[in-house]
Amino acid sequence: MPVRTPRVAVLLAAYNGMQWIEEQIASILGQVAVQVSIYISVDASTDGTESWCEEFAARHANVNLLPCGERFGGASRNFFRLLRDVDLRDYDYISFADQDDIWHDDKLERAIASLRDTGADACSSNVTAFWENGSRRLIHKAQPQTRWDFLFEAAGPGCTYVLSATLAHAMKQSMLTHWQELQDVTLHDWYCYAFARSHGFRWYIDPRPSMEYRQHENNQVGANTGLGTMIARYKSVHDGWWFTQVALIARLTDRTTDPFVSSWLQLRRWQLIRLSFASWHCRRRIRDRILFFLICWGTALAGKAVG
Repeated sequence: MPVRTPRVAVLLAAYNGMQWIEEQIASILGQVAVQVSIYISVDASTDGTESWCEEFAARHANVNLLPCGERFGGASRNFFRLLRDVDLRDYDYISFADQDDIWHDDKLERAIASLRDTGADACSSNVTAFWENGSRRLIHKAQPQTRWDFLFEAAGPGCTYVLSATLAHAMKQSMLTHWQELQDVTLHDWYCYAFARSHGFRWYIDPRPSMEYRQHENNQVGANTGLGTMIARYKSVHDGWWFTQVALIARLTDRTTDPFVSSWLQLRRWQLIRLSFASWHCRRRIRDRILFFLICWGTALAGKAVG
């Protein structure tokens, strides 16, 4: 008996994307060994993205444009809107897409094969970042997962995520329950990874890059490379944003009663010092574990704790 071709719903969030979106959609429609349907949500734009997507969807039966005009103010809320409003019941897998990348033609085929081979419920992958000046760099996110990394970081760029239908439906139900609080989550990929891991779903991170990850000045969150990016990300920690997000995601994923989480959830000075000694279990990369330890101490000593 022939195996049915997997059906994949690709959720694409767009905003002022005319410069890149056509090339990205072409790479999605060019996926091999899968049956793809694209759902586009456009954050109110000023460059004609909405009208272009409307015309393109009218010519392609497997491209769907959700009603436009709403201002989301960030990719996270846009992706949450896609998960809420798209009927996912006819699909075997759900995938996220940004408007400006270029997918390898076997991105989805390989992800689905990885899920089947490993028994995982979701996967992400490394990516190859590229810049307009021709520079390229492998972004490595496939370090071994740790016990608590999901509360403190994503599983790589959300545009690499492929979720099983079972996981997507469970996450959607939880999102609807916590919809208002969810609007304060800044990074949807971090939340999705945290939800999956905290609810017993297995996640696989593929060390092989699955796409070209475009870097430009309009990236909301780009590749973590270079001193400038590191300084910007440290500032977000110093200003309290990062720890606030950690606490919010812990609440949204129902981990607040866990003894480990409850021991630092209020993020008081002495709790951050205690948390620092668990750094080996909180990040995947050794460099990030060391930085995590230093940030906990620095935040505690500077009196920047929140909660």
